[in-house]
Amino acid sequence: MKKGIFGCILFLMVSVVVNAQLPENSMSWQENLLEWSDFRGKPQLHNSFHANTTSGISYSWSLKTSEEGKEFVFSVESYFFPEGSWVKPGKTSENLLAHEQLHFDITELHARKLRSQLQEFNPEKVKDIKKALREIYQKIEAERAHMQQKFDVETRHSQNAEAQLKWQEVVRLELGKYEEFSS
Repeated sequence: MKKGIFGCILFLMVSVVVNAQLPENSMSWQENLLEWSDFRGKPQLHNSFHANTTSGISYSWSLKTSEEGKEFVFSVESYFFPEGSWVKPGKTSENLLAHEQLHFDITELHARKLRSQLQEFNPEKVKDIKKALREIYQKIEAERAHMQQKFDVETRHSQNAEAQLKWQEVVRLELGKYEEFSS
């Protein structure tokens, strides 16, 4: 009798969602480049920067358990937040826009790295899935923040055109390495 009841239950689904959806009024990363019209936030005139890109990574996951075993399903998105991104009046140069685009591209690069690591993740090998996934995400996010900061320092926030060209090439190559994990 018990076997028959359990046979009727095809699977049990446990779902945990972290940052499940893109924030409202955000844009997913695409091959299309940002435009100054995407920067809709109020410029921070007291800030020494000419522009600011607000971007981030969201992810969700679920674990399905059936007679065949566990199936780990996930989604990762990189996004740009227009209302949090701004440019000061009179500062809309092509070089500065390329700089801000690279900030968004760095976010996409790390979203791809997260997808890559989640693809390899085996929930059967950890005791606390939530904790393990949170640690993976936090590590990627720390790497992203470090790379963003290093990019700004080395390019002097777009003022060093030669360094910016080097960064464009580095980020382009890195995105290519993770092409199979693009959004």
